[in-house]
Amino acid sequence: MTQSVAFIGLGAMGYRMAAHLPKYFDTVYVWNRNFSKAEQHATEFGTIAAELEQATQADVIFSCLPTSQDVENLISSINIKLGAIWIDCTSGVPDTARRLAEQLKAQDVAFLDAPVSGQTIGAENATLTFMVGGDIDAFERAYPAMSALGKLIQHVGESGAGFAVKAINNMLLAVNLWSVAEGFTTLKAHGVNLDAALNCINASSGKSLVTENIFPQRVLSREFPVTFALPLLAKDTGIALDLVHDAKLPAPILSLAQSLIQAASLTAESNSDFSAAVKMYESWTKITLK
Repeated sequence: MTQSVAFIGLGAMGYRMAAHLPKYFDTVYVWNRNFSKAEQHATEFGTIAAELEQATQADVIFSCLPTSQDVENLISSINIKLGAIWIDCTSGVPDTARRLAEQLKAQDVAFLDAPVSGQTIGAENATLTFMVGGDIDAFERAYPAMSALGKLIQHVGESGAGFAVKAINNMLLAVNLWSVAEGFTTLKAHGVNLDAALNCINASSGKSLVTENIFPQRVLSREFPVTFALPLLAKDTGIALDLVHDAKLPAPILSLAQSLIQAASLTAESNSDFSAAVKMYESWTKITLK
């Protein structure tokens, strides 16, 4: 039975995710590299700001860091409680998940790659989707902790499978974002009212999360709130393309989308939201989407 839970990494997602855990568990440790953020979280939500050595003695340990390398470096520097389950919510690299799962198994620690989708609003409302790879028994034992934070908790396969699904999901987001930018720029060039066009598309077969949410709330509004950084989307599309290459598959659309998102990330202002990728296309066409 899970007695204690820890959350490592209090970024835009982690800060909101960890806030739900005290509703379900008596002992919830939080740690962040900038420790004052952990102390702020403890004050705000009743968690316990703990040193890393203490946090990793919890029964279930969540991590949500920028990259798999960050997670691997952190794990290499600490001792984890025997019998613990490590749930990595980073959008990570499948090969790293397999390596860590094997390494930690030898230490009697289970590792699940469990990236999430649903953006900060999903983290705030505990409606995230968890895509989980790893040992099925560990998944079942960790299920109550994940269900405190999400709506759909789906086991998708062996170690690395969760990261693979998340990478492909984010690649599809990138493809859709770019195609919508091109399509709506074409409509604007022909004098079409974009709000009216959006109403039609969202009642038709071309609708998607991008047309229903991202475009009206971020692009057409010109707000571009930073909830998922553009460099992180570029990283995820790179992971997805590596999966394609590993399988020796042709993927002309995915390859082009990855190149475009990478270029947009390299040329964007620092601290840009992923939706700001459309600004590069706007600079090419001299047409602003609003």
